[in-house]
Amino acid sequence: MLEVKTPTRPPAAPDEGDKAIHERYISARENRFMPIRQLPENLINRIAAGEVVERPASVVKELVENAVDAGASRVAITTAGGGKSLIRIEDDGIGMDADDLLLSVERHATSKLSDDGLDDIRTLGFRGEALASIGAVSELAIASRPADAPSGLRLEVSRSSKRPLVPQAMNQGTIVEMRDLFAAVPARLKFLKSDRAEAAAITDAVRRLAMANPEVHFLLEGSDRSPLNWPAQHGEGALAARLGQAMSGDFAENAVPLAMARHGVVVAGLAGLPTYSKANSLSQFYFVNGRPVRDKVLLGAARAAYADYLFRDRFPAIALFLAVDPAEVDVNVHPAKAELRFRDAGAVRSAVIRAIAEALGAAGYKASTTVADAVMGAFRAPETAAAAEPGYASRAGGRCDASSPGLSGFAEPSARFETAAPEPVAEDQYPLGTARAQMFENFIVAQNGDSLVLVDQHAAHERLVYERFKAQLATGPVASQLQLIPVVVELPDEDCGRLEEAAPVLERLGLYLERFGPRAMAVRETPALLGQADVGGLIRDLADGLAEWDSSAALNDRMEAIIGRMASHGSVRSGRRLRLDEMNALLREMEATAHSGQCIHGRPTYVELSKRDIERLFGRTR
Repeated sequence: MLEVKTPTRPPAAPDEGDKAIHERYISARENRFMPIRQLPENLINRIAAGEVVERPASVVKELVENAVDAGASRVAITTAGGGKSLIRIEDDGIGMDADDLLLSVERHATSKLSDDGLDDIRTLGFRGEALASIGAVSELAIASRPADAPSGLRLEVSRSSKRPLVPQAMNQGTIVEMRDLFAAVPARLKFLKSDRAEAAAITDAVRRLAMANPEVHFLLEGSDRSPLNWPAQHGEGALAARLGQAMSGDFAENAVPLAMARHGVVVAGLAGLPTYSKANSLSQFYFVNGRPVRDKVLLGAARAAYADYLFRDRFPAIALFLAVDPAEVDVNVHPAKAELRFRDAGAVRSAVIRAIAEALGAAGYKASTTVADAVMGAFRAPETAAAAEPGYASRAGGRCDASSPGLSGFAEPSARFETAAPEPVAEDQYPLGTARAQMFENFIVAQNGDSLVLVDQHAAHERLVYERFKAQLATGPVASQLQLIPVVVELPDEDCGRLEEAAPVLERLGLYLERFGPRAMAVRETPALLGQADVGGLIRDLADGLAEWDSSAALNDRMEAIIGRMASHGSVRSGRRLRLDEMNALLREMEATAHSGQCIHGRPTYVELSKRDIERLFGRTR
């Protein structure tokens, strides 16, 4: 057998510039074997700090969690230098006496475990390492006063060294002040980001904790930031109100509530409408038993629940709160407690997907208000401010009225605008109104009581056909219609092979085809839902999809994607003229169909502009 020896030295240094590095490497290799020894306490604390104190935001997270666990109703956070120079946390919690204060900065000392078990954790902080770790890498001062004490006490810790307690006048609660983070560990300090980036990370940490605790008043301020003040929220709408404070102002009005109890998992929160999607995942927040977490199970569940409605490069906005039995979740798998492990991940995933699906289904045809805002932003009315006045003067000095020269075009017909006598119903009888006209052979113009509604007929009907497909497939195979003469579609041999292999799955969707020679497929039956569809285009589109997915074995997992391609070919196409009764029928079906506010690609199917929005376009401000 050929013996392979591990080289004891690296390759020779290629030039003099690497000589010092080369020599340090050799020295480290030669001195790696040393006797085992017990590390000193201060070094142990600094090593532990490397796990717990990753950056200033980690300090804020640990200290605010302590305040919340102490029953605080108000938490004030002050920072400077992105938290590197100063972090000060003041709360009105229960406070600590002299014994607890001295013990709080010792490693593995905690008040948050009722016994020695880790299977029933009901608090945010429980490791008992945070204060000891912070004191090892900074200048730390803690002042605290319980309700029955005449005054507070102050403890100072510098690099794990405690100074004697001294009295301090203060209200009930605790004040923790940390200065000069990592000053004694310059190697860690240089890896921190800019003050602005670290301040932003602190804001994000506070935001997540505030979202999980709406009953607590949070105040964040300092010389390195704009202040944030989120008063406590109480009552039935407390969570939605706090989410409105911590997230973008229009999130709550463009989201649907989550409420589901399934498999021992309670799901609550708000899920953004699909048309309120984002370009990244920064608007996704997940909480388990009040703890902000980053969990792959929850991320995957949300992505699966929105798969029907969003492009792959779009992300939903969601604030998801889970309540589970503490014995069913392990929060002790990450030093910073940012990750966890569910005992029954499948049950959690199922509950989350079901909760989001039902909430989005209950939203029906609803689309986000940001769609109308985007449309308003696309309009550019010249001299809008002056236009607020009747008959305002143009830059040329003329008056803007019907008799002005050069405006004769207003008396001429516009581009083709078809209409008919309206139905004998009140305009506000239907949410999407009654159809008035079709424009550009693709857009339906409707009017309800106080709004103008523009509908993309192809996108809307595509969603309707897609939902019909899913409903039929849920009860059995999709109904098919026989082609009087089989449609023969010529394709490359490899595409024919993929379609032939996928034939059993396609038959469940009402599509029956078979090989017709070496380079063609014969289509004998098509889904009845598609009507007079372009069969050739449909088959070629499916062949492209099968080539992209590269595995017919995974077709069952791709069923929704296949249905989507079929629905696209069976929907009312752009360029088709619709009668008024056809337009109104489309609007009524949209109102009765879940998710019809967005097409299967995540784009809005309609835009609603209120009368006030339209008045704003013409400068009619009141």
